[in-house]
Amino acid sequence: MTDTAPSSSAAELLRRSLARGRLGHAYLFQGDDLDSLEGAATDLAQTLLCESPLERGHEGQSLRPCGQCSQCRRVLHRTHPDVTWVHPESKMRQIVATQAREVTRILGLRPSEAPRKIAVFVGADRLNSGASNAFLKTLEEPPAGSIILLLTTEPGRVLETILSRCLRLSFGTSGIRIAEPVRAWLRTFAEAARGKSGTLLARYRLLGQLLQTLAEARANIESTLSADSPLARYGDASPEQKDHWERELTAAIEAEYRRHRSEYLIGLHTWLRDVWLVQLGSPGELFLPDLQPASAEIAARLTPQDARLNLEAWESTQRLLHTNVQEALALEVGLLKLRL
Repeated sequence: MTDTAPSSSAAELLRRSLARGRLGHAYLFQGDDLDSLEGAATDLAQTLLCESPLERGHEGQSLRPCGQCSQCRRVLHRTHPDVTWVHPESKMRQIVATQAREVTRILGLRPSEAPRKIAVFVGADRLNSGASNAFLKTLEEPPAGSIILLLTTEPGRVLETILSRCLRLSFGTSGIRIAEPVRAWLRTFAEAARGKSGTLLARYRLLGQLLQTLAEARANIESTLSADSPLARYGDASPEQKDHWERELTAAIEAEYRRHRSEYLIGLHTWLRDVWLVQLGSPGELFLPDLQPASAEIAARLTPQDARLNLEAWESTQRLLHTNVQEALALEVGLLKLRL
């Protein structure tokens, strides 16, 4: 369930789903800023819980909230007992497993006064691996009558296991945002690929370039998070407490690294998509127009099937990295499969 509605139609798609009585149980709202996404989540929650809607649809379902009733006002002020808002709260600014388990517990209870319960994760890209794993079962089989909304400005940092269980709606100008460090790396990668990338040695040079970039990212993450950890400030803590902090730090580093790695892998996937579009004669739709010269040169030596198979091969590599496969081996196999 990963189809993404464009920003201009996201709200209308929700409205049509409500009108037909076919609202999904889990949505990922992506956009350019969290305030706008929280506004969209608030509007949907008010619509679902409004006592005096201005418009009704399937079986009397509210389609447009009044904004004035007690239900609407409490949703707006974050005081409604059946709407749970979840924000990053740990020292690492992450949504952690204890929060995810508490939401699961709350969703399993009967609504206090509304016809359904709603949970909103603000900054879903901050769900660490423990929280994501703790919440997967709930996302897959949510309690009857519950709605789960995940909000993010960086969908590329949300684990694929979470993305695959949500309907994705884009409320921003673009569903894909590529950070400048990733763009800079892509420029270097694309230029290198313009050379004799068909040779085995050239492919391993591209692999080395990617692995070096990822190793630097991990080192930076370890340095930053270690400096922020309580371990660096409370040397006289008990062994048990230190052990707890060490486990938390290790998990945080791994989760943050995987998110950074995902940004680079999605960036490369985006460039491969551009190559495919150029090959098909649609250069006006590129996400990375500054890489068009390299994209055009690569596209000129591919068939449409080759360009499409590149996308499929790299999608497979990204899925594989969400398993226990050895990272370097998966990336090696993935890059060797690309037709460049």
